[in-house]
Amino acid sequence: MSQTAASELGHGHDRDNEAARLWAKTLESVQAEHPTLVRVWFEQLQPLSLNSGWLTIGCAEDVQRGYLQRECGRIFSETASAVSGRIVNIRFVGLGGSSDGPPRVARQLAINPDNTFENFIIGPGNRLAHAAAKAIAEEPGRRYNPLFIHGDVGLGKTHLLQAICIHLQAAHPNWFIDYVSCDEFTNQFMEAVQAGRMSDFRNEFRQVDMLVIDDVHFLAKRDRTQEEFFHTFNALYQTNRQIVLSSDAPPEDIPDLEDRLVSRFKWGLVSSVEAPDYETRIAIVKTKARLRGLDLGEGVAEHVASCIDSNIRELEGAITNLQIRASVDGGGIDLELANQTIAPPEQEDALTSATMQAVLDAAIAFYGVKLADLQAKKKTRSIARPRQVVMYLARKHTRHSLEEIGGYLGGRDHTTIMHGANKIADLIKEDSMFAAELERVEAHIVGDIRPS
Repeated sequence: MSQTAASELGHGHDRDNEAARLWAKTLESVQAEHPTLVRVWFEQLQPLSLNSGWLTIGCAEDVQRGYLQRECGRIFSETASAVSGRIVNIRFVGLGGSSDGPPRVARQLAINPDNTFENFIIGPGNRLAHAAAKAIAEEPGRRYNPLFIHGDVGLGKTHLLQAICIHLQAAHPNWFIDYVSCDEFTNQFMEAVQAGRMSDFRNEFRQVDMLVIDDVHFLAKRDRTQEEFFHTFNALYQTNRQIVLSSDAPPEDIPDLEDRLVSRFKWGLVSSVEAPDYETRIAIVKTKARLRGLDLGEGVAEHVASCIDSNIRELEGAITNLQIRASVDGGGIDLELANQTIAPPEQEDALTSATMQAVLDAAIAFYGVKLADLQAKKKTRSIARPRQVVMYLARKHTRHSLEEIGGYLGGRDHTTIMHGANKIADLIKEDSMFAAELERVEAHIVGDIRPS
């Protein structure tokens, strides 16, 4: 080897070492200053080069690279500049055949690399939805087309949609997967109409390998968008391209949705996700902490799970609060910190210990109906309304699942229970007289379970 070549090789080695040292300092600083941003897989990122003020970092997965570019780029560049004392910009590139251009998946909605099937906690309230999502990820277009997942906010619908996208992107890297919100679909449609570019719009959405739409209930009352989506759905379905939809309600309960769309949404599989039970919440807390590299002290996950029983987003928010508090205090996340940061519900509000019998007795006494009537198939208003009140109050004041509540009401399915409870919740907002009436029914339950 010539002296010149050896000198160039030595300089290149020095630059590689400089890139590695700067990246290590940058990552350490980000972990200290922005702890909630960091994920355990950051340790797998590879510093490749430092040239002309650009620190190039290699990332194995397109979805991870998208997260870095979207959420971390500015902070990493600012941190690298601060620790080096000169202007440094960080760019993330692919490794192992991963393209350096924009990820082909999720051009509109950002995919969180945490949302894989491996990180999804299965419980009684989401088992069917998870199994269906896994099935279509393995055989898209052949099983459950479309897949329609519905449930309240923060219960894991988006996680399942993104897990499908992540799995299929890895299995079929050349596929074009369009993952958009219903609002984004509508906005693009209206812009295409105004600009006279409907041909481009249809080519985009009707030529994809898979179409995933979040919050499809926002199609309600949008007649022109429903018309266009109807034809898009048909074009994809007829060519065995997979369609995945999420909504806060089952198809038949989306207001002002055309019957022909309701029918098509039910062609495949309609599955609900429900609030996680206590054991599932514990597992969720532990998994969310592991993804952030957090070590939870004994009893912390159980404390968080007992204090928060509404949805997964609030559980994750609690973990963020604990992480920030621990970072500020300079200590670990133990049960003492958890008790100080996340308080259990007040006794007056913790009305979740009622029995199903107490709820039934309160409704029977107030409305003068019989238990047999509530369990029968009668749909007359005098019976249907008390039955829906039972559904609403049982969801609010007991720990029973939707299926269990349905079992007390003549074997009704979980969709019927959710629909009835939601109708009462809406009626409370619209009718003050009915709200006062419900308070009187509720008083019987409160009196039974509140300590003397």
